Amino acid sequence: MDLINSAINFLLQLYYSAFSWAPPALGLTVLSALVGVGMLWVFGKTSDQKRMKAVKNKVWAALFELRVYVDEPRVTWRAQKSLFTANLRYMALALKPALFMIVPMGLLLLHLEAFYGRTPLPVGHEVIVTMGMSPDWNSESPVPQLTAPPEVRVTSPAVRAIPAREVSWRIEPVSPVSGNLNFVVDGQSIAKRIEAGPRRRFVPGKSVSSTVQALWSPDEKQITSSKVQWIEIRYPEASLPIFGVHWNWLVWFFVVSLVVALLLKKHFGVVI
Repeated sequence: MDLINSAINFLLQLYYSAFSWAPPALGLTVLSALVGVGMLWVFGKTSDQKRMKAVKNKVWAALFELRVYVDEPRVTWRAQKSLFTANLRYMALALKPALFMIVPMGLLLLHLEAFYGRTPLPVGHEVIVTMGMSPDWNSESPVPQLTAPPEVRVTSPAVRAIPAREVSWRIEPVSPVSGNLNFVVDGQSIAKRIEAGPRRRFVPGKSVSSTVQALWSPDEKQITSSKVQWIEIRYPEASLPIFGVHWNWLVWFFVVSLVVALLLKKHFGVVI
């Protein structure tokens, strides 16, 4: 899993670097448009276009009947049944292309969160870093040790929350940094990336030990210690200022990709 995640992150970092001269919204907009074209191509190649066109014609016919024969209950009821049936058939036909797109789209969105969903820690503000311990953790064992780079101050000792199996520290970036927090647990060293400063960049989320959880937290290599399940730094959420409005990156991504797909469907000869 680490190999796949590292490869995807590497490619996305190359893309992100290509737009480092511009606001993050520009790179995301271009990527969203490309994804919209890709979705349109996949939809056209994997769906039954003839049947979809026929079903859409039935939908329009039923809507026309509802509009014209609004005062005739029998015709209206028949049109409603026809509309409901046609919509069910359309959803069934759209299921196949959706299955082809769900895995690559899911992977892409999970990886893009580190680029557009979080911002580095602000300098001069304290934040909590938390380590989740495994079920066999002995709370009476020596507390894990944390060593920070010179740009980061550790402002509190380790605090153990025994029922939750968590150990937390309070830290404060005193200057911009892109480095590692180093933990020692039972003699084993574990690194966790930390990003602080005003410049937008790749900001990794939670580090995990489970391969399954690595699907949802793909930003860093899996933790190899059997004593630690996860490590997390709570980063601020990012937003994209576009046309005077602060957008969540995921909303903007889907708006752009869907608009591009709808605008280009006739050019590609695809029925949606």
